[in-house]
Amino acid sequence: MPYTLRPEDGLTVDADSARYVAGHVDTGDRWVLNFGPQHPATHTTLRLVLELDGERVARCTPHIGYLHSGFEKLGEHLDFNQYVTIVSRMDYLSPIHNDITWHLAVERLFGIDITPRCKVLRTIMNELGRIQNHLLCVAAAGLDLGALTGFLYGFNPREKIYDIMDFISGQRFHPDWTRVGGLMQDLPDEQTFKRMVKNLIREDLPVALRDIEGLLNRNRIFVDRTQGIGVISREEAINWSLSGPCARASGVARDLRKDMPYLCYQDNWDGQGAGAVGFNVAVATDGDTLCRYLVRLEEIKQSIGIIEQLIDAIPQGPVDTFADSKVVKPDKKDVYGSIEGLIQHFELIMSNRGWKAPVAEAYGWNEGPNGEQGFYIVSDGGPRAWRVKTRPACFINYQVMQKLTEGHMLADIVAILGSINVVAAELDR
Repeated sequence: MPYTLRPEDGLTVDADSARYVAGHVDTGDRWVLNFGPQHPATHTTLRLVLELDGERVARCTPHIGYLHSGFEKLGEHLDFNQYVTIVSRMDYLSPIHNDITWHLAVERLFGIDITPRCKVLRTIMNELGRIQNHLLCVAAAGLDLGALTGFLYGFNPREKIYDIMDFISGQRFHPDWTRVGGLMQDLPDEQTFKRMVKNLIREDLPVALRDIEGLLNRNRIFVDRTQGIGVISREEAINWSLSGPCARASGVARDLRKDMPYLCYQDNWDGQGAGAVGFNVAVATDGDTLCRYLVRLEEIKQSIGIIEQLIDAIPQGPVDTFADSKVVKPDKKDVYGSIEGLIQHFELIMSNRGWKAPVAEAYGWNEGPNGEQGFYIVSDGGPRAWRVKTRPACFINYQVMQKLTEGHMLADIVAILGSINVVAAELDR
């Protein structure tokens, strides 16, 4: 190892809590520093208890539990449509991705196959959510090390994505856009939607990526601060159950869009033989902070390619499936124009009625910006889940923070933490 640490008087590096500090014999060589939970560089509400040997990190003990959100418990009290307002608060860097993941799980429980138009729109918005998340991560990679300009380059196109979210749903930050078997509404105007998306992927994003890459990719300070920092091997990434860019940067070529395809990532998504969208899985081998940054940059480019394949191929037809099956809420014109539509509407929204779900269990997954996100639902036949369990990518990835930081400089903590892209709302559920 390119560094040495003074002995720690028999304390084990595998301690999983801060209790090892009790009874610690102070040799004058080590001291304990709290990093967070209110430090601006943590990006979110979490705490790292660092034991330092000079400026070297001898031990890092991650702490969570500062948000008290109760996301999973709320799934037992809200119905299958209402709960989308809760899940979008989990990974709040790309809320649309949470909405899609949740209703993919619900539709798997009900056995619903959504319409081709809905699949295309969800796929486009899923990729926009990925770009939205990655832009913040790669921009903050520069900001964490003192490059403010790169942060501005990444944030400008993110505003355009918020404009698209606002257009399709009426809300910028938490769109709450999906519904069981469809969407809250069809596109207000398809041509306007296409124009906004095309302007983003053909004009704004290429300029932003060129500026970020020109500023950081060969910047000697940035490369020296990220290359060889926070390294994890392919075998270790698999053993720690990492997913997403954190795993792919270490050579794990796993992407749920390829390995367990869904939506337009699978063949015959329209029922008429349409092929899956084409894209390459971005994989690196060094497993360091720089590779995690580069993988995210490449994934933005691949997402642009996916959207290009779909934006001019949006099928016509309804966005909601099974309009007469008592699963999807009818259009407003049917609610106000027919007694059948009015009855179906109230059957679904009244507190003593609602869905008659099968007594079963289901798991729905989505390849999110930070890795695999999934929801496991246990249904007792009622209008809401009996139990909900989420598999958040950030919670799994965050556990490796102790290993990544050990032996590095205190100044490297910020770069390593930013490369994992931890969202605390996925830690505290």
